[in-house]
Amino acid sequence: MKITIGSDHAGFPLKQEVAAHLREQGHEVIDLGTNNTDPVDYPDYAEAVGKSILDGTVKRAVLICGSGVGASVAANKIPGVRAGLCHDGYSAHQGVEHDDMNVLVLGARVIGVALAKELVDNYMRAAFTHEERHERRLKKVMSIEERYGKRVSVKSSIQ
Repeated sequence: MKITIGSDHAGFPLKQEVAAHLREQGHEVIDLGTNNTDPVDYPDYAEAVGKSILDGTVKRAVLICGSGVGASVAANKIPGVRAGLCHDGYSAHQGVEHDDMNVLVLGARVIGVALAKELVDNYMRAAFTHEERHERRLKKVMSIEERYGKRVSVKSSIQ
């Protein structure tokens, strides 16, 4: 499968390990950066990964930052992206099977390399079940996205 991967500086070392692991598994990996540990902003890489889903370059992606939280928040701002932050094996496959998750988000300062590889394997092996209840719920999620997609966002603490 073709997959994109991206990270900020905090996620860079883990990204290198995960990308190599995916290639060893036979996947075509498109690395969207960053390419070292020099400080960068995670929203830039979350957007690049999300756009690769949106434009159809790939159907799945992996995104890594320090905690995974910021990257997950940023990626989920892109319509059509269903990014899930996972730190356990169950969530990594269940997120695909039940929620059609298309971006796996990992926290490099939260998990180690071995667990990251396990999560990526669970994610890559999983498939959306198409069970009626999951399709119904996914349609509701997409409906929420459509209703609020063009609205001005809620003010943040910096506004």
